[in-house]
This record gives sequence, structure tokens and C-alpha cells, in this order.
Amino acid sequence: MNGMRRTLLAIGGVVLLGMGVAAQQAPAPLGKLTAPFRGEAELFYTKPVTKAVGNMIVTTMKVQNGTKAPLAGLRVDEFWYDKDGNPVTGSKTFRHPRPLQPGETIEVKLEVPRHPQMARNQYKFEHANGKIKPTVKAKL
Repeated sequence: MNGMRRTLLAIGGVVLLGMGVAAQQAPAPLGKLTAPFRGEAELFYTKPVTKAVGNMIVTTMKVQNGTKAPLAGLRVDEFWYDKDGNPVTGSKTFRHPRPLQPGETIEVKLEVPRHPQMARNQYKFEHANGKIKPTVKAKL
């Protein structure tokens, strides 16, 4: 009888000890997945800074998601025109590799080969599920 009690106590102790160790090693809970935003999204960006670097024109700006849901497939393009409004050149499309979370700010860098007829530029913002309404902010 005494041996059976000891065995049960030993098994109970091992189970309790195992539960404590398992609780300490449990992975952190993952965040709740949220469906991406659909429709016309609000996006904030800082005034672009354009610099000549060698034979390239480099434009940088900060971009922030102004919606309450992630923006999937964010793309930014830059187009350059001559003084008559004819297209001259454009940048390689900037693509954000993951959904841009609500309130998240990222830096966008666009590079365009220099062309002698470049006079003015224009930016195009898009996401996978609709259009974007861009708004310039002084600071993000």
C-alpha cells in the first residue's frame, strides 16, 4: 500500500512539473489576422525629396497607412514628363513586401535614370484592393 502511494505521488509530481515546464515554454500567442482594406484607402506621405545621384534621380518619402485595416500590395510609381507634358521616363515600381499595417510608416525610395528633357514628375499610389487617396503631411 505504501509503495502504491509513493508511486502515485511520484507520478503526480512529474505531471505537475511537466505542466509547469510546458507553460513556461509555450509560444507567445499570435496577433489576430485582419482582412486587408478594400476600396479607396487614405494614405499620408511627406513631401518627396529628389536628389541627383550620378546618372540617376533618387526620390525618397515617408508613407503612412491612414486606414483602420492593412493595405495589401502597396505600389508606388513615379513618372517624369517634359515641359510640354509628354512622358519621358519612369521609375521601377516600389512594392512593399507585406501588408502595411494601420498607422505604420515606411520609407519609399524611387530611382529614375536621368534624362535631359525631365521637367516635372507625378506619383501614382495603388494597393491590391482598390485606389488610394494620397494626402501630403508636413511630418509623419
